[in-house]
Amino acid sequence: MTMLQPPRLAATTDGPDHVLVVDDDAEIRTLLAAYLSKNGFQVSAVADGRALWRALEGPHIDLIVLDLMLPGSDGLTLCRELRARRVETPVIMLTARGDETDRIVGLEMGADDYLAKPFSARELMARIKAILKRSRSLPVNLRPDSARWLRFGGWQLDTQARQLESPEGLVVPLGGAEYKLLRVLLSHPNRVLTRDQLLDLTQGREADPLDRAIDVQISRLRQRLGDDTREPRLIKTVRGEGYVLSVPVTTEP
Repeated sequence: MTMLQPPRLAATTDGPDHVLVVDDDAEIRTLLAAYLSKNGFQVSAVADGRALWRALEGPHIDLIVLDLMLPGSDGLTLCRELRARRVETPVIMLTARGDETDRIVGLEMGADDYLAKPFSARELMARIKAILKRSRSLPVNLRPDSARWLRFGGWQLDTQARQLESPEGLVVPLGGAEYKLLRVLLSHPNRVLTRDQLLDLTQGREADPLDRAIDVQISRLRQRLGDDTREPRLIKTVRGEGYVLSVPVTTEP
C-alpha cells in the first residue's frame, strides 16, 4: 500500500485525434465531418447505436460526439452502456433540449460535456479540444491502468469495478458524474479545488456563474458517503474557494 503520489502528465498520442460523430441527422454528420476534418481531426460518422459499437471495434476513437435523440437506443442509454462496459472514451452529448435536468442526467450517465442544439461547429470543436487536453493531463491515478484500490477515511473505491465500498463492506452505487468527481477529489487529497477546477477536471469546461452542477454533485456524493452536510468529515467546503477532500488517500494495485 502506498500513499498517493503527486500527479504526472500523460504523453500525447501520435497522429490526428479520431472523433466519432453519432447522429441520425445526415446533414449534421456531413457538416461536422467536413468541419472537423478541415481542422485537423480524423472523423468517422454513424447514424445509430449499432454503428457506434461497430466503429469502436475498429481504429482507436479519441472522443465521441453523441446525439441524445437516436433511433433505437438513445444517447443516454448508449452513454450508460459505454461506461458499464468500462469504455473510458470522452463523450460530448448533443441534444435539441437544453434544460438543466437533461444536462445533469447526461452527466450522471457518464457524459463529459453537454451541448444543446442549435450549436456552432466552432464551439463544439473548442469543447472537443478542451476535453482531449484535460483527459491527457489527468493525473496517472485517474487512468484505468492505475492502482485498482483507492482507500480514504475507511472507504475504498474499486476503480476496476467502479464500485464504492463503505467501511462496513457495503457496495454504494455511484452515478457516472459522481464517480468522476470522486476520482478527481481522490487524486488531490488535502488540496482545495475551485468549482472551475472541478468542472475542468470532470467535464472539460469552465463554470458558468449560475451553474450549480458541481454543488449538486458534491451534495449527492456526500449523501453516498454519509457525510454530514452541516459538518462534513470527508469533503469539506472552503468558503469562497471550493471543496477539499480532507483525509489521506492510499493506493494499492
